[in-house]
Amino acid sequence: MDRFVKRTRPSQTANTRPALAAGWTNTKKRLETPPTKKRRIDQVKQKDETEDDDSFTALNNDEDEDSFLSAQSRDSPLIRDAKTGSLDVEDGDATDNVPAAHHHTALEDSLPEVKVDDDIIEEYEKLKSSQVEDGEVSAETRLQTRKWVRGQSSIYVDAFNLALDTVLQDEAHLFDEKENCVFENWRALSYEAQYLYVRLFLRKTASWHRLERLKHYPDISDIEKAIESLLESRELSKGDFVKKSDKESMEEPEHLFTDTFAFADDSASHIKTVEQAAHLLSLDELKALAKDAKVQGKNKPDLIKAFCRMCSQQSSLMSVGLRRSSTNASMNSLDSTSEEANSEKQDTNRKAHFLDKILAITGPLVRLSESVFKLFERVHLVFYRSTEWTEKSLTTIILAKISRRNFPEYVVCRSSNIFPSRRHLLEFENSMRLQFEVDTILEFNGPPGAEGNRKVVEKFESIAPRWRELLTEAQKMEDTEYEFGEGGYLRRFSAGHAYTRIAHKAAEGLGRLHRYQDEYDLLTELLSQQLFHLARRGAWYKRKALVEERYMWELEQPPTTALSEAQKNLQKKRWRQIALSTCETALQDPNCHLIHHYDLQKRLIRLEKQLNIPRRQQHNFDHARLRDPEEHTIEGIQLVREDAGRGQGSTKTIWLDELGDPDEEGNLMHVSVEEMCLSFYRTQGWKGYHSEGGILRTLFAYLFCDILFLFVPNVFETAYQTCPLDLHTDAFYPARASEINHRLVEISNGGASNLIRQVNEQHRERRTCIVGLNWDYEVEDLLELVSCFEGEALAAICKVIAQDYKARGGGVPDLILWRTAKESSGDRKEQSGNGKGEVMFVEVKSANDRLSDTQRLWIHVLSAAGVRVVLCNAVAKEVKTID
Repeated sequence: MDRFVKRTRPSQTANTRPALAAGWTNTKKRLETPPTKKRRIDQVKQKDETEDDDSFTALNNDEDEDSFLSAQSRDSPLIRDAKTGSLDVEDGDATDNVPAAHHHTALEDSLPEVKVDDDIIEEYEKLKSSQVEDGEVSAETRLQTRKWVRGQSSIYVDAFNLALDTVLQDEAHLFDEKENCVFENWRALSYEAQYLYVRLFLRKTASWHRLERLKHYPDISDIEKAIESLLESRELSKGDFVKKSDKESMEEPEHLFTDTFAFADDSASHIKTVEQAAHLLSLDELKALAKDAKVQGKNKPDLIKAFCRMCSQQSSLMSVGLRRSSTNASMNSLDSTSEEANSEKQDTNRKAHFLDKILAITGPLVRLSESVFKLFERVHLVFYRSTEWTEKSLTTIILAKISRRNFPEYVVCRSSNIFPSRRHLLEFENSMRLQFEVDTILEFNGPPGAEGNRKVVEKFESIAPRWRELLTEAQKMEDTEYEFGEGGYLRRFSAGHAYTRIAHKAAEGLGRLHRYQDEYDLLTELLSQQLFHLARRGAWYKRKALVEERYMWELEQPPTTALSEAQKNLQKKRWRQIALSTCETALQDPNCHLIHHYDLQKRLIRLEKQLNIPRRQQHNFDHARLRDPEEHTIEGIQLVREDAGRGQGSTKTIWLDELGDPDEEGNLMHVSVEEMCLSFYRTQGWKGYHSEGGILRTLFAYLFCDILFLFVPNVFETAYQTCPLDLHTDAFYPARASEINHRLVEISNGGASNLIRQVNEQHRERRTCIVGLNWDYEVEDLLELVSCFEGEALAAICKVIAQDYKARGGGVPDLILWRTAKESSGDRKEQSGNGKGEVMFVEVKSANDRLSDTQRLWIHVLSAAGVRVVLCNAVAKEVKTID
């Protein structure tokens, strides 16, 4: 939630609680984290004067972040370590609470913000009735009737079963006969066995778990019985693994089912080596064992290596190459054979001894069976349409169902044709694995270097023929099957989407390897398709134009023939003309996002000058020329704590608010640098918020409310969504291009105020949950704000947000300020021209603050729209030390 709460104005009485209004902020509660500031202020100007094309920033900027596989994820749900896991954590369920980066699924992003922790779950289960229903009660029924029974149902088990039941209801064709038999056996498990399985499943690792650490779950009264049920070997019906309807052969998953299966594995049957067992010990346990075995190591990996090396050593004289001498050849041979046999036996006994010793320390162990684990992962992939689900994903949907909130009215339509067949699902799953491997090469192990780029190119070349086939199939489906714009979202669940992303990464690798001809051909191929990764088209156009301008003319030169200077100039001119045509095509492409237009326009103008095109025939982009942001300096008193710098605390600075209202005791308030600057601008007649994009998202929700919930197939799968599933993807804008463009024209013509009033009348009383809309903003302030905007400027901002809602969420300047025409100074009245007020965005910087790429991008967008932008430098005129 943005900082929007108003402090009491001096004109208000002390005992009157004011309504929320502009110009005031709340410093007590903040749910949104401001974007990191990384670049120097003066780089805004430098960026306009220099080009970064050679740095590949255009190609390397993942504006369309995939919801299935975040680049920051270190553990793909589809890539599990089948080796024995480590059990360093002493608390049995401590791994459940280990902080980790959480990447939302599209379904989670569409649900309202809910608090998910142990307290809310406990409160939630206490709320349920303890009456036992007659007959069998499904998870869906319990959700609808709100009746839970302690020890017979759990939010985790019911969420797990809800996902399974939902998938099998409409998409059972994605699973074969043996897999369906596994599901039947799952339903036959006792509640306690299901509960234990789900809790271990949510850890999303293939680790071994000590039985003694699994006894703390309150819902399990007999842990031994629950584990025994999971370890029980069960028979599977015999049947073909691949359905006969799948004509094309498909590589099946590695973990296939045989005639029997178990939900879990036990250590006695599966841990056979000392190396496997050693990983199960904590560092302290391993040190104690290593001390007894007289081995040394600096850390756990070193200790394990030394321990395993010691166990494998031969203890006889043969280990040092010594044997007894004998003049009798046959006797010598007999002695040698006997020594080898004794040595092998002794070596085996030693390994068995230490293996038993390790297992005595750990006690019995259990882990989830890999084949069943992978199967249920596939179920969740189908349910969430994502691989990035977590425990929070599992519980959020249920908590959203029971939350007493109001949601917009829309047509709920869960898609059953996301994956037409099992073959398509498995191919998509395999493509995600390959995509993860590429990301690992490029991002997880430091700079890839030439060798890493070559590996990426090789991986793309291995799937290039299939990628081209998928492009043809997708285009055929777009032409013949999709009628309501649903293809853009559905295509994200095909292997073609992942392969296109790999092609994008391969193009970057080819450029870094200086294989410009291959890069050019691949960029041309990427731009020839208009189905996958539309948000990247602007970056592809920019890179293609650069390659045409700088490199392609040299590649046409025959290797054995030296061209004259005139011939070289002729080739350069021809390729510059081609580059110019590429820029023109890009600017006319409706799928080339607005944020790329400025760079394309700059290159186009430069090419026209290099080609000596007559002035009257050159393009004129004066209407979109960027103005340099103004620079303001505000002085204040900075507060520094005595213990500052001792720890790694927050880097946010604290200032004394000299111009703001004092607190209840009459003391000046301690505020952030943004709030200090806001108080200064308030004294200059401005109203405003420290919102960092929150107010823009609120305006977008008001202005596009009906379009957000327009019927598009497959994007409303529950009745508890605050937005369509495709809002955070590049499929949102193309699927509603006609409606969005009509709305942008209406906003340009001054219709924003009427749209806000209509939505406010329909939804404010119910406080309907709509993505981005913060009902705590006063509607009078919003109406006054849009009245100060030029219609074209507000429409341009909304278009940027609509084209890439997810990527444009950060980087908006800290403060949004406005003042009406009567409050503006005389010179500003002349600049506004039509008697409107004016709007100003302010990016606040204290010492050593830098602009991030997203902040610089928003400054360009706002400047191009004609909106006033200010870089405000906060300077400490005095520094005080506080306790």
